[in-house]
Amino acid sequence: MRYAIVLLLLTSVALAQAPSGASDQTSDQTPPNDRPASSLSTDQDNIRKAKTVLDQGIQALGGQAYLTWQEQSQQGRAYSFHHGEANSLGTLFWRFKKYPDKERVELTKKRDVIEIFNGDKGYEVTYKGVRNLEAKEELDPYVRRHHYALEIVLREWLNQPGIALFYEGQTVAAQKETDQVTIMNSRNEAVTLNFDINSHLPVKKKFTWRDPTDKERNVEEEIYDNYRMVQNIMTAFDVTRLYNGEMAAQSFLTSASYNQPLNDSMFDPHAAAEKRK
Repeated sequence: MRYAIVLLLLTSVALAQAPSGASDQTSDQTPPNDRPASSLSTDQDNIRKAKTVLDQGIQALGGQAYLTWQEQSQQGRAYSFHHGEANSLGTLFWRFKKYPDKERVELTKKRDVIEIFNGDKGYEVTYKGVRNLEAKEELDPYVRRHHYALEIVLREWLNQPGIALFYEGQTVAAQKETDQVTIMNSRNEAVTLNFDINSHLPVKKKFTWRDPTDKERNVEEEIYDNYRMVQNIMTAFDVTRLYNGEMAAQSFLTSASYNQPLNDSMFDPHAAAEKRK
């Protein structure tokens, strides 16, 4: 169970637009400052400023190299938290992503606990074989974070029809002076991004959602730090995730690479299980 929790925390950054299951979570977004989106959309200066900040952020991340990478491999250590307190000594992980909708995470020194996401399906592979991830507790959170992932917002949302942009001024985020922009899609879903005013790199991402069962509003945030250049792409080696204001997870990369060919069989849970035999 401990590894299942760590796996769920690790798979917070995804590569493709969310499957239809993402719409099962009731949106709880409103235009910034509670002003109607129609009135804000007429403020062309505000929209132009938001576009400028976003363009600068994408260029700082690597421009076309960032927008077009297809494979990503990472290695590092992840920590999980409960009510803001660490509940593990850290777990080694290897993560592999293939655009647009494949992800694999291997845990422990033996790399014998594997979680695979392929399209809208999720699986866990252990010595016991293949297990479908339980929808509410395991798969749905991944699908939600997948949908709001930084790569998806910058690579997919910005190209969708009906997108609205709101520049919200300069503010302090993660102890850095930042420009704040909110992006809202045609489904009234919103993501707020903070970009360092000097480096223009993303510092923080925030989105909210309302649980369809208990109707409670939840806030999820990610903080990006320790950027390093990897194959012309600025990569955050330290990522902290918060859930309703409390630290939920941290991951620290030791290595990363892009566009190293990944065989599709890596994202087939049955092939992974067969390889273990």
